[in-house]
Amino acid sequence: MRLMRRRTFLLAAFLNRYALSLRAQDVILPNKSGSVRFAAIGDMGTGEAAQYEVAQRMLQFHQQFPFTFVLALGDNIYGGKSPAELLKKFEMPYKPLLDAGVQFYAVLGNHDDSNERFYKFFNMNGQQYYSYKKNNVHFFALDSNYLDPKQLAWLEKELGNAGTTDWKICYFHHPLYSSGAFHGSSTELRTVLEPLFVKYGVQVVFAGHEHVYERVKPQKGIYYFTEGASGELRAGNLRKSDITDVGYDKDRSFLSVEISGDDLYFQAISRTGVTVDSGPSGGQGRPSFTAAARLFPLCFNERSQGFRKLAQIHWAHKSWRDGHGTVFV
Repeated sequence: MRLMRRRTFLLAAFLNRYALSLRAQDVILPNKSGSVRFAAIGDMGTGEAAQYEVAQRMLQFHQQFPFTFVLALGDNIYGGKSPAELLKKFEMPYKPLLDAGVQFYAVLGNHDDSNERFYKFFNMNGQQYYSYKKNNVHFFALDSNYLDPKQLAWLEKELGNAGTTDWKICYFHHPLYSSGAFHGSSTELRTVLEPLFVKYGVQVVFAGHEHVYERVKPQKGIYYFTEGASGELRAGNLRKSDITDVGYDKDRSFLSVEISGDDLYFQAISRTGVTVDSGPSGGQGRPSFTAAARLFPLCFNERSQGFRKLAQIHWAHKSWRDGHGTVFV
């Protein structure tokens, strides 16, 4: 059996017994030289004040953590798609980031128009699905609205060509796993996509659609993030279930990620600047992950298949309700 390359997830977290207290200005990502740095937002294109406030928070974060691109996870433009609407719902809120050279790589959501694939700021180049590479990270942008055999054949070929040594990250609009009460898990998509993810060693998957932030427990060794609250929000929509790891449905949010060699770090930040998640994630079981908390290091045990198993952490308070929303940790 091929010796699997060791990867490490180095993650920073600051959790006390009752609340998360980090501000967005408190960047806990390492900012390593030459790392791949990006953000992820979804369901943002409303043109309303909350979207602009999240965009401003992203800009403030970018000043200390200069991410170079953003994954736009669908429902990028709600309602009208005229030039004036595109200006209001995308170019104006993200203008400072665009001016700083940050690129957006979009996928289409159920509220998007297929013609958005020609919109220059989405960098889709007329394609409904596409792939690209940043250093040692392969990204696969999928169209979960129309997942036909042609797209599946393309995905399998692309995943196979990516080899076994680099990171493989897929993103699309509809989450395969979700604790959201409004939509929930996209089980039909899961039936066709998950076997490919497992077969070809996808480590991490990002989606939107559910208007909350959530990170579910690893499913078949793959970590799934939902970031669908960067403009829209369904307060109180999360329902804690067996798959729930961390969820936040109190306010809008965005996610920031850094990958350096074999290490991945992430930090999810609310519109008001609270760090709502930064914890262990990973993929497929092929890589191994180490979580490094700010308060203490975590310990890991080697598995016979060549990867490591995350140790269990038991927090004194597993969930709490605060006003209009719920945070699960």
